Amino acid sequence: MKTLYLLRHAKSSWDNPELKDFERPLSSRGLKDVPVMSDRFAEKGNLVDCIICSPAIRAKSTAQRLAKNIGFPQDDMISNAELYFAGAGMFLKAASLVDETCASAMLVGHNPAITEFVNMMADVDIDNIPTCGLVKLGLPVDTWSDVEFGAATLLDFDYPKKKV
Repeated sequence: MKTLYLLRHAKSSWDNPELKDFERPLSSRGLKDVPVMSDRFAEKGNLVDCIICSPAIRAKSTAQRLAKNIGFPQDDMISNAELYFAGAGMFLKAASLVDETCASAMLVGHNPAITEFVNMMADVDIDNIPTCGLVKLGLPVDTWSDVEFGAATLLDFDYPKKKV
């Protein structure tokens, strides 16, 4: 059994219209939401062995802040450029390539791909995973290379504005 977490980047800032999409930083709300989700992640006893993120500034900042808050070494994070303009298929490929020594992994990226991927993996109908939304999937596989659409179980779906 493997565990896959999907984290949508926190709310980004649109304050500077001259910035390219890739370069947009986190907004003040995004900066506040990451510690909330980090705390909830830890309170639930979740652990992650590997964090792979889109290199876009907002995704990378989200991943770095979460990693720091949960005690995951930021230097061990992996950037995957293919997660920036990814579709659900690219998320599947990224999951299938996770190092086999990892029992759990987290992919940090963007919508609509994250929502589509979760829906296809767990055969659910989530309308939208909000910014800084975090999904936990159980995968009935022994090796990451065996990950496939429709085989996951949705174990948790949390987001900053969710009542807990």
